[in-house]
Order: sequence, then structure tokens, then C-alpha cells
Amino acid sequence: QVQLVESGGGFVQTGGSVRLSCAASARIFSNYIVGWFRQVPGKEREFVAVVSWNGGTTNYEDRVKGRFTISRDNERNTVYLQMENLKPEDTAVYYCAAGSGSWAELRLGRLYDYAYWGQGTQVTVSS
Repeated sequence: QVQLVESGGGFVQTGGSVRLSCAASARIFSNYIVGWFRQVPGKEREFVAVVSWNGGTTNYEDRVKGRFTISRDNERNTVYLQMENLKPEDTAVYYCAAGSGSWAELRLGRLYDYAYWGQGTQVTVSS
């Protein structure tokens, strides 16, 4: 069983930066691939970014490439999402999720490949 807790959300102006954290309680955290997803009311949850077991490989949704950076610290059981140059359309509840499948599957960002989810943290970007 893996428990995930997100933090770091809040209000930020357009062009600003925010760093989200995802703290995990897992006996062997490095066994899991971790992704970030986001959701706005009335829309489906969507993939944002994913990081491999040791942090060496990442994948991003096209709209955040070059602005968001996902990383992990396995000694601290934490995954980060550094978000730069934020836009109003980045406003959403951000969730981290963990899965134990293959990189080939989880890099695609399909929700059903991720077994464990956090409760989410709100990020609001004002124009």
C-alpha cells in the first residue's frame, strides 16, 4: 500500500512559479513510477508529467514541456513538480499518482495504470 500526500499549491500570478511536492509512504519508494495529473471542474483528469523509478527518465504532456520539471528524491520518498511561467489555463487541482507497471505503459499517462493517488492540491493562476 502506498499513501501519497501533495502539498505546495496556492495562488500565483501569470508568469509565476510554484513547486509541488508529493510525499509517499512506501516501503520501497523506488519501486514505483510516479506521475502528476491535473483536473478542472467538469473535465476529465489529464496527464501532466511522469518520472521513472530512479528519476533518470521523464515524459511530459506537450502543453507543459519546457515549463514544468518533474523530479524525485528517493531518499526522501518525495516527487516534485516545478512549474514555471504559469498560465491561467494551468489552474487545476494537481494530483500525484504511483504505479508499479512498466515504463512503457506508465509513461503514456493513462489513469488506470496508476493504482495509488493523493488527495490533490489546488493551483490557481490569476491573469
